Amino acid sequence: MGIGVLYLAFRGQDLTSIWLEIKKANYFWVFTSAASVLIAHVLRALRWQMLYGSIKYNISFWSSYHALMVGYLANLGLPRFGEIVRCSIVQKTEKVPMFASIGTVITERLFDVLALFVSSLGLLIFQYEIVGSFLQNVIYLNISEKLRSINYAWLTALVAIGLLILVVAIYFLRQKFSRKFLKIFVSLKQGFGSYKKLKRKGLFLLYTFGIWLLYVLSMYFCFSAISATSSLGFNASLAAMVFSGFAMVAPVQGGIGVFHWMVAQSLVLYSIPFKDGLAFATIIHSSQFLLTLLLGCISLVRVLINQRR
Repeated sequence: MGIGVLYLAFRGQDLTSIWLEIKKANYFWVFTSAASVLIAHVLRALRWQMLYGSIKYNISFWSSYHALMVGYLANLGLPRFGEIVRCSIVQKTEKVPMFASIGTVITERLFDVLALFVSSLGLLIFQYEIVGSFLQNVIYLNISEKLRSINYAWLTALVAIGLLILVVAIYFLRQKFSRKFLKIFVSLKQGFGSYKKLKRKGLFLLYTFGIWLLYVLSMYFCFSAISATSSLGFNASLAAMVFSGFAMVAPVQGGIGVFHWMVAQSLVLYSIPFKDGLAFATIIHSSQFLLTLLLGCISLVRVLINQRR
């Protein structure tokens, strides 16, 4: 699926020109950008470790970090599957109940959604003249056109049938596995309450702020890698980060294609030609992809060695 979206993003573009731009890139700034993402991964592992500590599971930093990186590696193959994988690793290495881990992951993801929302709000408030036209001409008009073509009668019927099937399935599962459902509910509730039980909430929020600031800085540093984007400032890096954040929500492996289109589109708002935006997006996405591949494989080896021991 990712390859198909990537094809659509690059269709009709001068691939030779984009490749030449990538070859001429200053890779010092690419490595600096990747280093920012690496530090963000470390802060994310520390933040996740804090949530476990609040519900009395004192896992080590390395257990948190390695599980996180293997999860990112899994996401390259199957979107969102990495969240289950990293919880499974913590279950095996640290004996933490699976659904307690899932509760902590959902909790930290809620804070990430909040951070992305606040960043988007800041972008709209301080750069509305630039971003507003994109929202009006590209997002709003396309969504309006799609909504007009929907058959709401069929949609309502499908939703009703889906809800009915879900209710019936939950009823029968609860009848057959009531005790297991109770254990799952207790574990999930424990994970969901992890933030509430934190003694150092300020540090948790500082980690969250640091993670998203580093994502913005990774864009900012990478701007200097190619001449077409070298004049862009912090405002453009915030826009690129917000657009890329929404791209990574898409159910595509590693955001391939969607990331490229969204980041290139965000730079068009700052008078950067779309093909140059694609070159920039390819550079930063490739650096993050390779970083995840390298660190994820190292962490996977460490996890397998620890399990064998």
